Amino acid sequence: MVKIAVTGKGGVGKTTFSGTLARMLARDGYDVLAIDADADMNLASSLGIKKAPEPLTDYQDLIEERAGEKGGMFKFNPKVDDIVDKFGVVGPDNVKMLVMGTIERGGSGCMCPASAFLKAFLRHVVLKDTSAVILDMEAGIEHLGRGTTRGIDLMIVVVEPGMRSIETAQRIKQLSEGIDVKHLAAIINKGTSANIKPKLEELGIPVLGEIPYDPDLMEADFNGLAPIDVGGKWIDSVTEIKNTMLEMIAGFEKEE
Repeated sequence: MVKIAVTGKGGVGKTTFSGTLARMLARDGYDVLAIDADADMNLASSLGIKKAPEPLTDYQDLIEERAGEKGGMFKFNPKVDDIVDKFGVVGPDNVKMLVMGTIERGGSGCMCPASAFLKAFLRHVVLKDTSAVILDMEAGIEHLGRGTTRGIDLMIVVVEPGMRSIETAQRIKQLSEGIDVKHLAAIINKGTSANIKPKLEELGIPVLGEIPYDPDLMEADFNGLAPIDVGGKWIDSVTEIKNTMLEMIAGFEKEE
């Protein structure tokens, strides 16, 4: 099954792309699980889900029961195989969705049980779950670890015109190499690839395609609609990128 992590700096259209890709794969017949692992937690709206599920990190009693108490002993491999059914929601096109939530970074030991719980959950859905998984990540790819990335088929970096976005892509590439992500690619949003594509290729990041600026997308957001339910040239471009992505992943599988 397809396992995709989508990342990029804030405001580049990463979450909109993640939700649209999840809906498209579902329409292609995949059993899709979309996971919001970004601190902004906006994936639900791009999927067309009116009420997002509560973040997993809000379930403190569950985390303590499964992973241990704050400041005390904790389990590295808590039970997580029932989490999707218990805490996920089902949206349009039968896409299942979960929200990871954020972990407080203050104390030395207080984050361990929650962190262990979330990483165990991600390991399960990436390595054992039979669903196609779309992870909407923050640029820091905080939740990923070596055990998880063995199952990621492709990490997609969403970039837009501008050096800050390129610098973020470079940082993500460095981080991904540190946790053994094998395959990285980029999409270019809100502009042409004339100046950006060569810079990405210099970094060793192939470009899956580009998405033009589309006022229909802004209208969809203003009206609280998922982009895929509105259509337009933005959706046409994502369809082409999705097909290129699947071909790329099939090529990886043949090489292995």
